Amino acid sequence: MQLTQYTDYSLRTLIYLGLRREGLSTITEISDSYGISRNHLVKVVHQLGAQGLIVTVRGKGGGIRLASSPDEINVGDVVRRFENLALVECFSDSNTCAISPSCRLRGVLQEAMRGFMEVLDRYTLQDLLVGKKKMKGLLSLAD
Repeated sequence: MQLTQYTDYSLRTLIYLGLRREGLSTITEISDSYGISRNHLVKVVHQLGAQGLIVTVRGKGGGIRLASSPDEINVGDVVRRFENLALVECFSDSNTCAISPSCRLRGVLQEAMRGFMEVLDRYTLQDLLVGKKKMKGLLSLAD
């Protein structure tokens, strides 16, 4: 399975904010640190805020920060919020596949997805921050 760029950027933003627990960060800082599109990140940050994962502060001196502690943000939950987990047509209500009534593919893919999500559910944002001193250096963040 490949996560969308949107989910990737969402996770990267949460990691960045987890590394910068003190104070506020800006979208520009995050996009510059990762070398990713600021315009795309604006949409990601908006959705992270709408999902209650981050807090946005408007105005001069504003920015964004995590809405809760990194150990309270589950990786599997984030992926579920941002990914369409209906891998194939037979997962949807509008399934028109002619072989669906006798095809075993759906069950196999559901089992694989459960395994994938079970692994992600075992981790929190805090788990992703291990080695944060090195990550901060790679993102040019002061310690």
